[in-house]
Amino acid sequence: MMKRLLCLLTAGLLAGCQSASLPPLTTVPQVDLDRFMGDWYVIAHIPTWPERNAWNAIESYARNPDGSIATTFTFHEGGFEGEAKKMTPTGYVTDTQSNAIWGMQFLWPFKADYRISYLTPDYRITVISREKRDYVWVMARTPEISAAERQAVDAHLQALGYKLAEVRDVPQRWEEAKP
Repeated sequence: MMKRLLCLLTAGLLAGCQSASLPPLTTVPQVDLDRFMGDWYVIAHIPTWPERNAWNAIESYARNPDGSIATTFTFHEGGFEGEAKKMTPTGYVTDTQSNAIWGMQFLWPFKADYRISYLTPDYRITVISREKRDYVWVMARTPEISAAERQAVDAHLQALGYKLAEVRDVPQRWEEAKP
């Protein structure tokens, strides 16, 4: 166990020492947090390990009285009928000027980088990016977006330095009201 922990820490330190070859990631200039709250269907992503087989994925946000963001991420593992999974990290706005940069805490005391880099004026489509360009989430208020909207998102991802070949569509099928 101790050997494994040491390996993980070493890998994390080495990853942190890599030189940044990409410019700083730009975010949207301003996010109205109240409008941003609610349900977002995950349309596509470069997934983290736990969500690599996510189907019908939804990320939901609600403001807590202390200013943090209660987050609920639900999905089915491996198929529409797969096992229901749920994660409940807490978001913390770290740039209160724009509200576009958050820390997302799954495990104390670590907060993952979470940046709102794309948001349509009507708050229908958003892209959550990371400075490292290792993960990304394309989300919408509906389970589908148009081909033109997806092309705009893909162009945005490429401009940020993401490799589109790594972006995986998240299957969405809602025959009944969502859970």
